[in-house]
Amino acid sequence: QVQLVESGGGLVQSGGSLRLSCAASGETLDYYAIGWFRQAPGKEREGVSWISSRDGSTYYADSVKGRFTISRDNAKNTVYLRMNSLKPEDTAAYYCAATLVNSGSYDPYEYDYWGQGTQVTVSS
Repeated sequence: QVQLVESGGGLVQSGGSLRLSCAASGETLDYYAIGWFRQAPGKEREGVSWISSRDGSTYYADSVKGRFTISRDNAKNTVYLRMNSLKPEDTAAYYCAATLVNSGSYDPYEYDYWGQGTQVTVSS
C-alpha cells in the first residue's frame, strides 16, 4: 500500500511561485502514475496535472498549462508540482494521488491512493 504526503503549500502573492512535493512510502512509485488534484471550497475536485509511469508523459489542465510543471524523481520516490505565475483562482487544497493506470487520468475515481492535501492560497 502506498502512503502519500504532500508538502510545500502556503500563502503567496499573485504572480508568485510554489513547489509542491508528494513523497511516497510503503511502495515504490515506479509503477504508479501520479496526479495532482485541487479542490476549492464549494467546488468539485479537479485534475490539475498528471505524469505517467510508463514514459513520464505529462498532462495539464488548460487552466494551468504553461504555468505548472509536474516532474518525478523515482530515486527519491517523490513527485513535484512547480507552480509559477500563480493566480487567486489557483487557491485550493492540493492533493496528490497514485494510480496503476499507466497513463494517469484526469478522473479522481481512477486513483487508488491519496495524500491528505496541502493548502495553497494566492492573494491578489
